Amino acid sequence: MRDILFKRKILKLLQAGPLSAGQLAETFEITKGSLSYHFNILKDADLIRCERRAQEQIYSLNTTVFEDVAAVLLDLFQKPKASKRAV
Repeated sequence: MRDILFKRKILKLLQAGPLSAGQLAETFEITKGSLSYHFNILKDADLIRCERRAQEQIYSLNTTVFEDVAAVLLDLFQKPKASKRAV
């Protein structure tokens, strides 16, 4: 359960915009190795992206995945349009 909370918190922090690995690490009381583990799972799930800038790794949300999921959910839960019957 704790692992899920870490991943949710990472995603929530990245909603405000891209952050470096160091900036993200400052908000957690776990080792950088453990945080890297969570980053890798989120990257493998294609939920976040990582870009190297000089000596830093910058993480950001992969918004296309979230947009795709939102579109599927809207389609799934959208009320069907009433068809007009010929009288």
